[in-house]
Order: sequence, then C-alpha cells, then structure tokens
Amino acid sequence: MGFRESGRLEPVASAAAPGRATFLELFFDLVYVFALTRISTRAFEDLTDPEADHGAAVVTGGGKTLLLLLALWAVWQGTAWTTSRYDPYRLSLQAVVLIALVCSMVMGVAIPRAFSQTGLMFAVAYVVAQVSRPLILAVALGPHPYRRLKVRMTVVFAATGVLWIVGALLPTNAQVMLWAAALLVEYLDARWGWPVPGLGRSTVSKWEIAGEHLAERYQQFFLVALGETILVAGFAYTRGTGESGQVWAITLAVATSILLWRIYVQRAGQILGEAVMKARHPANIGRSAADTHLVMVIGLAATAIGYELIIEHPLGHPPASWLVVVLGGPALFLAGRARFEYEVFGRISPSRWIAVLVLAAAAVPLLFLPGLLASATGVLVLGGVAVADARRAHGAPPEAAATPF
Repeated sequence: MGFRESGRLEPVASAAAPGRATFLELFFDLVYVFALTRISTRAFEDLTDPEADHGAAVVTGGGKTLLLLLALWAVWQGTAWTTSRYDPYRLSLQAVVLIALVCSMVMGVAIPRAFSQTGLMFAVAYVVAQVSRPLILAVALGPHPYRRLKVRMTVVFAATGVLWIVGALLPTNAQVMLWAAALLVEYLDARWGWPVPGLGRSTVSKWEIAGEHLAERYQQFFLVALGETILVAGFAYTRGTGESGQVWAITLAVATSILLWRIYVQRAGQILGEAVMKARHPANIGRSAADTHLVMVIGLAATAIGYELIIEHPLGHPPASWLVVVLGGPALFLAGRARFEYEVFGRISPSRWIAVLVLAAAAVPLLFLPGLLASATGVLVLGGVAVADARRAHGAPPEAAATPF
C-alpha cells in the first residue's frame, strides 16, 4: 500500500500536492458500488410494496432513502476533501480512509432496515467515520494552525453524533427528525467554516486543496454511481423471465447510462480539474462542484430505480410515483449538469433546460402508456442533448475552462 510516516502532517501548500488518486482511495470507492445498490433496493421496495400508498412512498420512503444517501455522501465527501488537502500516502491519512471504508461498508449493510432493526448500526458507523477523521488529523497536524479547524470539526461531529445515536433508539418519525437535524447542522457548519463558540471559524475560500486531485475524485464517484445504474439494471433483468418487453427495457436502460456518461464528459466533465486550477479560490469551486455532483448522483440513483421498475414491469401502466423516478432521475441529472456547465464555462446550454421541460411535459400522457415508452422517452430526450453537445463541438477547437469562480 505504501505510506510515509516521518515528520508532521502538512497541507498541500506545504508538502507535495497529491497527484492521481491512490489505490486505497479507489478501493474505498468500490464500497460505494455496494452501498448505492442498497439505496436503490430500498427505494424499489418502497415503490413496489402492494400494501403501501405509492404516492406516499415517494414522499416518506423517498425522503428516508434520500436521508441515508446524504449520510453516505457526507462520509465520502469528507474523505475525498481530506485526501485532497493532505498527502494521502501518510499513515494518518490512510488510517482515515480505511476507517471510512469500513464504516461505509457497515452503513451499506444497514441501509435496508436503517429505520428499524439496524438503525443503531448505521448511526454508530456514521458517527465513528465522521468523528475519527478530524480527530486523527488534529493529532497528526501537531501545532499547525489547521489543527484548530480539526478540533472544531471534532466538536461539531461529536455533538451531532448524539443526535444520530439517540435517534437510532427512538421510533421512526423521531429518528428521521433527529437524523435530518443532525445532517442539517453538519451541512450548515461546513458552509460557515465550522464555527464553534470560543474556537472561531474558518474562511472556506482560504482552504488549501489539490484541485486536480479533488476534481478527479468527483469524476470517479460519478463513474461509481453510473456503474451502479448498470449493475441494478443487470440484476433486475436476471430476476425476470427474459420476455421481449424486458429485453427492450434493459436495452433502453443501457442506452440511457451511455447517454448519461456522454453528456457528463462532453466537455465539462473532462476538464473540471482545469477549471479548479484556474479558479482564484479553488476551494470555492470545489465546494460548488460537490453540491453539483450530489445533485447528479441523486439523479443517477433515481434513474437506477426507474430501470428496475420498468425492467420488471415493462408493459404495465406506471403510476405517477414510478414516473417520478423514471423521468425525474434524468431531469435531475440534467439540472445538476447545467449547473456543472456553469461552474466550468460560466454559461448554460439551452438544451439542458429544454430537455428538463420536455421530460416534465411528457409525464402526463405517459401515465396512460406502457412503462417501456417512458424509458424510451428518456432515451430520446437525452439523445437530443447529446447530439446538441456534439454539434456545438464539431469542427471547433476543444473549449477551454472559463470558470466564473
């Protein structure tokens, strides 16, 4: 695995900046392939429960599933920022990644019953991952000024950790409220520089990061989420009977994944690292790109759930709750991709918002048509966006990053 253990831990401005992602980081990402499939499985069960109100399942079940996804994302993102701010080959950093890896795996295992039998398992794993990271770094940094930031983060995660643990011991409604409150506090604290009374706060724009490394980590997580969509589609098809409708459904699912990849990489997805390096404050565009990728990943997760629903019921008339994920997943991805384009180029192509409007308008007539046609509509709309991107780039030199940050 390889590590460095001599000397004090230094931020990237004081030490050699991290280059490509390490093998340990890529190994860490593999856990999320499993964890994201558990997210899709949980949502699929809510939407296909014969005793449940499907409309309510979108709101209540979808909200709880989103809460779990946000917790997974928080652990991954915190780890990615850490390895982009400090030397990932140092022993202390590798300990952080390994602890996060184990905790993420435990969280993934606990996801299906996180609001019943395995709530405490999920909460403890999350709290250990979040508290151990700044605590280890606070020790490893020694007298460095950044140590105060890690101490503040430890205090915040320890305080919200109480909400996570107590919530896991309470009935479901109270559990959801406490876990949502904990995530909200953590998110707002991160936005405001982790303020703690008596210990001050930080200015995020002054944080030192290896921009290219962080950009690569977000690109890799997007690929993990995209790979999960293909995995879910494959599992759903193998459970079926192989009838012609299901063959068409998985064909459309694979086509959708290919188009999602194409739209992401053309061209902002290829040069995010360049945009981060050009930014006056790389941490600002890094934080913005984090939110954008979260939106796109949620869109991919919803799209994967839609694959599973249509592959299992290709010729049935989908209820409105199903169309929310079948069409809403690609629409949410496109919304995030539009913001991503703005972050890299300072503009938004009209094809993005036109496609979102078309998907929304198509929802009503698709309520009365076979679900297979909903998937086909998604492919046609995404295909139109991909063609528009290709036409804009045809015959022109590769567009350089022009970030407004």
